[in-house]
Amino acid sequence: MKPVVAIIGAGPAGLTAALELVRDGRMTPIVFEASDQVGGISRTVEYQGNRMDIGGHRFFSKSDWVMNWWRDILPIAGDESAVEIVYHGQRRSVDTDRATPADDGLTMLVRKRVSRIYFLRKYFDYPITLNRTTLTNLGAVRLLRIGLSYLRATCFPRRNVRSLEDFLVNRFGTELYRTFFKDYTEKVWGVPCSRISAEWGAQRIKGLSVIEAIKHALRKRDAAGDTTTRTSLIDRFLYPRLGPGQLWQEVARRVSEGGGEIRFDCQVEGLEHHAGKVTAMRVRGAAGQRQEVAADYVISTMAVKDLVSGMQPPAPSEVREIASALPYRDFLTVGLLVSRMRANPQALSDRANNMPPDNWIYIQERDVRVGRLQIFNNWSPHLVAREDLIWLGLEYFCQQDDDLWTLPDARMIDFAAGELEKLDMIDRADVLDGTVVRVPKTYPAYFGAYADFPIVREWLDKVENLYLVGRNGMHRYNNQDHSMLTAKLAVEAILDGKVDRAAIWAVNIDDDYHEETKQAADGL
Repeated sequence: MKPVVAIIGAGPAGLTAALELVRDGRMTPIVFEASDQVGGISRTVEYQGNRMDIGGHRFFSKSDWVMNWWRDILPIAGDESAVEIVYHGQRRSVDTDRATPADDGLTMLVRKRVSRIYFLRKYFDYPITLNRTTLTNLGAVRLLRIGLSYLRATCFPRRNVRSLEDFLVNRFGTELYRTFFKDYTEKVWGVPCSRISAEWGAQRIKGLSVIEAIKHALRKRDAAGDTTTRTSLIDRFLYPRLGPGQLWQEVARRVSEGGGEIRFDCQVEGLEHHAGKVTAMRVRGAAGQRQEVAADYVISTMAVKDLVSGMQPPAPSEVREIASALPYRDFLTVGLLVSRMRANPQALSDRANNMPPDNWIYIQERDVRVGRLQIFNNWSPHLVAREDLIWLGLEYFCQQDDDLWTLPDARMIDFAAGELEKLDMIDRADVLDGTVVRVPKTYPAYFGAYADFPIVREWLDKVENLYLVGRNGMHRYNNQDHSMLTAKLAVEAILDGKVDRAAIWAVNIDDDYHEETKQAADGL
């Protein structure tokens, strides 16, 4: 009988691990998913024929392994006479708008990346570029302050870089930090930047700087498969025809077809351990029945605070206290279906309904609570039931049980529509329908008890057959490809009999996987 690997969670990390184990064939993966669907926060939510991508997922990675893995699941569709891109040294022609799907519709599109900042009721390029629009929007006085503060930060950087504020001021200068980073970041996390660890900035905007943005503006290039382009600056990306959930649904199908198993509505309540090894999992099914499940290995993507709280015998008191206090930021999206948007010369719209070309727009304005606006039509036209309508996603960062989280759906939809009207983007009368999606523990946070997280990590790493992967599993703000890579390394460690987790924890720290390649890091 093959050894069993129990996998907690059917998100990108859990399903990647399951498929890799199925492909190897030496062990049997069993995935325990608390909900009734796969994908985690990378799922696609359907409402009245319209599909929502929760958080927005660009399928682009610095890892060749990840890019090839995605394309093995969903091949690129396109017209051979269409736009030419470079993918890993090979030139391919790929349609960047409406690619013709295969018979089964399981395809990737190549999409143009357009992301802008909305500030002072005007649109700014993201990343900020020194073009005429930026100069005009900011005005001479503000530009002078930005330039002088950047020079000051360059000549006299803060030496003791502890907080995100220190990191950003050193990278961009005080004035640019206050203009484009401070308010939005504090809207996302709900705490001052001075209380957030500098580690967050190092992971999320590694390699991005004023100089790098200027260089990029001088040498724009297609980047759907160019692994030398910094992630924050890519111009094109791959995207599943029906949203990210389409890819993970196909992965789940292959797992089941290959002999693995996915058990839905199964909440893992805790792990039994003895002599440094997990001996069983306590699982509660959809009907409330509880059972113990034996496993030879466990790969966990569940929130660290929940994992630690369910360990039997209990973890040491210090570990329990730190884990229970680990902070998270929750998230909700309001989907709004509108017939048109307000005309705005800066919106760059070429549509009769005034829809701008952006995938998402960062809302930097202080007088509203919405943090980002997605335009799902521009991720894939197949996400929208009617191509003459605009399908929007307003993203709010909040805490469970706060005023936004607990607001009834109808009032939350009305609130969101009112904010877009206040921003001069829509008329409330043009809203046709709406829905609300709430996602708890979306963002593991880098403040408070996080400073003592190494104590928790060290204790968990001593459990010989337990491997932590993914965003919540590692309490780390991983992107989708980071989560996949941690799962890949965990599977390799299990198959090779390794107990050292250093390589797994190194993903998204000093790696060459995502933010920059070794050549870029070496200055070549």
